[in-house]
Amino acid sequence: MRVIVAEDTQAAAAVAADIIEKIVRAEPDCTLGLATGSSPVAMYRELIRRCKDEGLDFSGIHTVNLDEYVGLDGSHEQSYRYFMNTNLLDHINIDKSNTFVVKATGDIEENLKEFNDILDNTDIRIQLLGVGPDGHLGFNEPGAVLYDKAHQETLDDSTIEANKRFFESKEEVPTKALTMGMGNIMRAKELLMIIGGNKETAARKLLTEEMIDPLCPATFLRLHRNATVIIEKELADRIGYKY
Repeated sequence: MRVIVAEDTQAAAAVAADIIEKIVRAEPDCTLGLATGSSPVAMYRELIRRCKDEGLDFSGIHTVNLDEYVGLDGSHEQSYRYFMNTNLLDHINIDKSNTFVVKATGDIEENLKEFNDILDNTDIRIQLLGVGPDGHLGFNEPGAVLYDKAHQETLDDSTIEANKRFFESKEEVPTKALTMGMGNIMRAKELLMIIGGNKETAARKLLTEEMIDPLCPATFLRLHRNATVIIEKELADRIGYKY
């Protein structure tokens, strides 16, 4: 696992964008695994700039997203489809028909079947990851058992608490989500995690301890042969990471 300590959020975004750009230019028809949340936003803005100003071409790229809230239509402002459109996809030259965010309304079992069929037949060149305060990846919550494939997950209260800032009240936060499983994530050819902010617990377990802990799914990055973690210097210093 490669660890890069970045000076701040913008520096982390630039490093992450460099990694994505190199792949897109070398493999212009590959599939990118994308993520939502606060961590990748600055990187998405940088990719938009490079597309508009430097000709970074996404016209042949496919994408698949980690997860989606159950019960939110893609037009809902807090849905992850809406997030991806407004923070990246509406602003680059990508064919929207080549982008996939699992539908999480209607027949959930059929939606999961479609999600798993796509994942089973797709080679994800690089999977972008954020991390929850409790160490969850996608919506794979800490627990004695982690799932291989895409599934419906009941969200921990800590996850709901962390996400309530995006809603008018905690009661409006969805309590379930559809998510890639840990196996789906680990089968990506490359993993890229951006971590900063208040993620001390997850960062400490990932970077300063040696356990692979299902109670902190982020630690599974240690098992991947080609994983990169970009951590902001302030957080690295807070957890005592030596670099």
